[in-house]
Amino acid sequence: MASWDFVAYESLASKDRSAFSMGPFGSKITKENYVESGVPVIRGVNLTRGAFVDDGYVFINEEKADEIGPANVKPGDLIFTHRGTIGQVSMVTRNPKFRRYVIGSSQVKTRLDEEIAVPEFYHYWFQSSEGQRSILANASTVGVPGIATPLTSIRNLKVPHPPLWEQTAVAAVLGALDDKIAVNERIAATYEALLQVRFAELGMADEPDGARAIPLTDLIAFNPKLGKPSEEEPVYVDMAALQTNRAGIPSWSRRVPKSGPRFMNGDTLLARITPCLENGKTGYVDFMSDEEIGLGSTEFIVMRSRPGVPSELSYFIARDARFRAHAIRNMAGTSGRQRVSAADASNYLVNEPDPTALGDFGQQASSAFVHMKSLEGESRTLATLRDTLLPQLMSGRLRVKDAERIVEGQV
Repeated sequence: MASWDFVAYESLASKDRSAFSMGPFGSKITKENYVESGVPVIRGVNLTRGAFVDDGYVFINEEKADEIGPANVKPGDLIFTHRGTIGQVSMVTRNPKFRRYVIGSSQVKTRLDEEIAVPEFYHYWFQSSEGQRSILANASTVGVPGIATPLTSIRNLKVPHPPLWEQTAVAAVLGALDDKIAVNERIAATYEALLQVRFAELGMADEPDGARAIPLTDLIAFNPKLGKPSEEEPVYVDMAALQTNRAGIPSWSRRVPKSGPRFMNGDTLLARITPCLENGKTGYVDFMSDEEIGLGSTEFIVMRSRPGVPSELSYFIARDARFRAHAIRNMAGTSGRQRVSAADASNYLVNEPDPTALGDFGQQASSAFVHMKSLEGESRTLATLRDTLLPQLMSGRLRVKDAERIVEGQV
């Protein structure tokens, strides 16, 4: 990297007006501005782990989006979180679901001049250890973590500026791995969409009628008791690991046992605190050894299908819109720290499913989840390879051609 010049990040800015700009002040967008559909508002939940999660939005109308023009973003724009999860940088995908977006009050937008800068390259740069250090150097951990004078600090970041062809080559190598991960995610999403249809056919998503209504607890146990983990450092899953729209749990750690709900393979983890419950944070556990016991955040509710009930049913109940609305209605506590208890969430009626239809659903779900687990494992391997190559490429210790040969064997 010694041959690469370093420049101020703002020197790469697009000539567009407000190429680098803050999100709107909180008073500019409030809950009263949210509508059922329109222009999506990008929040922290859409920027997890450096990826752009093109789902789970709140919306404002077109007129409101026009009013906050500098906060509008488009494909290729890089978005920095300046308050909360510092170091979080994502890029609006090149093939987005919506025509335009706006950023929230905790983000900064940066739009680059693509005649001299490849956004994908700088997205990867800010994921690197050196790029992260440059961002965190301006962070304050007093109170809510934040970047001091965020717009000025981000403008003044020092970034490498290799030739355009080299930026493109580095981005292409790392992007090939991310593209394969994205394909795996689309396959998993398709599986889940199909299984959601099968779940709906069971009638459990409908309002229960008197003749068929049964307590959900006949089918699902909430926070079932388990013994202590046998490992000195058992699996631990935190809230950040749960996805808002997928069953898979991409990451976990190990730590000395502390408080928290216990779970095992086949269990579903449901976030019970605001805003994680409303955002849809939910996960299905299938990555541990048989009989292994893990621990999770105290803000999880563990849901486990009872014997004879497909284990995957707990996940689709947790994802069901009617059940989630019930859980949200039963949240209690002070503003910003509201939670639903396992007892209140479980106080819920469903239509008793036909045993044959439930068995068929279980077979289809089991087969799909086995493949989804395989895809999740492959994606973890690819992500590890990407994260290994990233600092090597960014430091110049690994040539692009050598990295290309390594990646070709994986994708």
